[in-house]
Amino acid sequence: MKICFLVIGKTDEDYLITGIKKYVGRLGHYVSFEMKEIPDPRNRKTLSEDEQKKAESFLLLSQLQPGDQIVLLDEHGTSYTSVSFAETLEKWMASGAKRIVFIVGGPYGFAPEVYAKANAKMSLSAMTFSHQMVRLIFVEQLYRAFTILKGEPYHHN
Repeated sequence: MKICFLVIGKTDEDYLITGIKKYVGRLGHYVSFEMKEIPDPRNRKTLSEDEQKKAESFLLLSQLQPGDQIVLLDEHGTSYTSVSFAETLEKWMASGAKRIVFIVGGPYGFAPEVYAKANAKMSLSAMTFSHQMVRLIFVEQLYRAFTILKGEPYHHN
């Protein structure tokens, strides 16, 4: 089983980069994990919202493989507790997919083509976070999910 985390644009805050690296390193103990930063579309600032989403969708969809379990991090997705996310992750891993791909879109969300490919949508919170902060929050929650599944003492109920 492999897990891929696709994000649009670079993380440019040092404190976030440090935190992301910490949890990405820890995830290697549990699963083959890869985080891919997809460059922002060219001339992004001159594009309309729809044009930007369409350009990002082309970049994101080009990274997908047949048989991927695709989960969009989306404000309208299912909300999970850490424990219920761990249980859902376990089901996704047992589904037979070779790879689970979690995707964070650009600032305007996803184009319809990306929603059409998704198997699931999940929300990290009812609150809005910057796209860079979402990266750290997600990798920490993914790490937490694996510690829950392994019965390790990181998570406290």
